[in-house]
Amino acid sequence: MSSIIYGPVASWRLGKSLGIDLLSTKGKTCCFDCVYCQLGRTLHPLTERRQFVPAKRLAEELESVKGLDIDYVTFSGMGEPTLASNLGRAIELVKSVLPFPVAVLTNSAFMDEREVQQELALADTVVAKLDAPNEELFQQINRPALGLRLKDIVSGIKKFRGEYSGKLVLQMMFIAANMHYAGELARMAESVSPDEVELNTPLRPCSVPPLSLKAMEAIEGQFARLRAVNVYKSPKPEVQPLDIKETLRRRPKL
Repeated sequence: MSSIIYGPVASWRLGKSLGIDLLSTKGKTCCFDCVYCQLGRTLHPLTERRQFVPAKRLAEELESVKGLDIDYVTFSGMGEPTLASNLGRAIELVKSVLPFPVAVLTNSAFMDEREVQQELALADTVVAKLDAPNEELFQQINRPALGLRLKDIVSGIKKFRGEYSGKLVLQMMFIAANMHYAGELARMAESVSPDEVELNTPLRPCSVPPLSLKAMEAIEGQFARLRAVNVYKSPKPEVQPLDIKETLRRRPKL
């Protein structure tokens, strides 16, 4: 049986990040099929939340990583972590065992759902994806499951921002398809009022080439009114994964 805990990975966003995969499926399980995803195509499209792994299993694995030198415990892995219906319980469990802040990396698809908002609020940091300023680009870049709409996602992020006391980060992945919409995305970000905006481009292997440093610097200039960080300018720490096979399954390139 594979582990649901992997890493630590060297994160330009979160430092030494210990990953928790509440899905742990063979192949990606997600409600999006983003063109730039490092995990490839979505093999298990899903829009309804359910339990993939029991909290008891997480509790057992957490005991084996006590004393580890990390900066964050991060819920991510083989797809969208908010698809796990026991995410809230898992966050509480991690906080009861490990003395580190908890982050959740989400594609934002379910942030308009009250239950998801309440569970995400238990995390110290929520990193929410927002790649497109309009529905057409949203469908082109993120390729969401039927029924998911950008306007509902943006509305959900704004509602969450209004009640969340932790650190809300917007992550924006820039590729050729949306690089000329940086100004519109910056204005959208301003309407959300996040604590930080992460300006990313796919540096890990995928089917879409990354933008150059020069292009990303031009995009960064559009976000001057916000606290923005550029993937090219953010150093990553040195780490040694506990299990290289389990880590590479979720992060094809370290």
